[in-house]
Amino acid sequence: MLDATCTLDETKTVTYTVFKFQTLSDAEIEMYRQSLICPACSGKAYFRKASKDGKAACFGSRYHLPDCSELTPSKAKVREDLAVIEVNQLLVDSEALVINFSKGAAGKHASSKADASDTRGKAKPIIINDIPKGAGKVNAGLTGTGSDKAQLQDEHSAMSRVSSEGLETLLHSLLRGSDLAESELWVYTDEKYRWRAKNLFVNFADAEPTDNGAPRMYWGTLSHSDKHMHWLNPADCRDVGIPIEDFQQALCNRFDIHERRDLEGAGIIIFGKCFFNKDKTRKIIQLWGKDISRIAISKLDDD
Repeated sequence: MLDATCTLDETKTVTYTVFKFQTLSDAEIEMYRQSLICPACSGKAYFRKASKDGKAACFGSRYHLPDCSELTPSKAKVREDLAVIEVNQLLVDSEALVINFSKGAAGKHASSKADASDTRGKAKPIIINDIPKGAGKVNAGLTGTGSDKAQLQDEHSAMSRVSSEGLETLLHSLLRGSDLAESELWVYTDEKYRWRAKNLFVNFADAEPTDNGAPRMYWGTLSHSDKHMHWLNPADCRDVGIPIEDFQQALCNRFDIHERRDLEGAGIIIFGKCFFNKDKTRKIIQLWGKDISRIAISKLDDD
């Protein structure tokens, strides 16, 4: 995108070329960058500064409408489109979903039976007797005839309809508009706790502190970080911040982040708790247990 529209003053929107925008002062860029939209489809947009190794400054959006004239093919779009297909099919085929926090985006969803056979680097199998719709209790040693065999067949059927998926694929599907965030599917964040998908996955723009401090899976895109990369600022809203100072280096190592530009426009999903700051002017989303396996960042491609 060569142009983006700034809506900070809704009564007088301004469309900037990327060449003009990058000449603004640092203070003006920080003020305007969370109010950018695509001039063609009004999808939320981002600004990426020029990189240290010579990559040009640019505008972009991960929220283009499908028929937007600014939507161009990219590796990221291909990955996200495939993720939508995979996750929407999962919603049709599955009774429940286990989030595998160790699984990469390239993995395919698999049954809990497959997870149980190889637990190296994978999520533990869930407690099958907690699956909804009357699935039977697992008892691998069950033998017999008649009703016993029928019960075992029901149990195996229930197990085959429990899928496992990694954070990055779930994030890509949400960014591209999958049905996951409105689904009634049961989602397990570990072998004890389950949630309806529609109650678990929350876009940053809809984030609100929960009454009991319960975590949610917050997702969206990043606008930018502060100068020291201690705070991440979502593009979806202006009143949410994500503190990362306590685990910054581990996070940067995991997602190959070297400079602020790497975070600009990146997709992010984080399992965390939302609460107000002391003055109740800003909502903070804190990574649950400071466990970086509970966060995924999908950087943009530099094609």
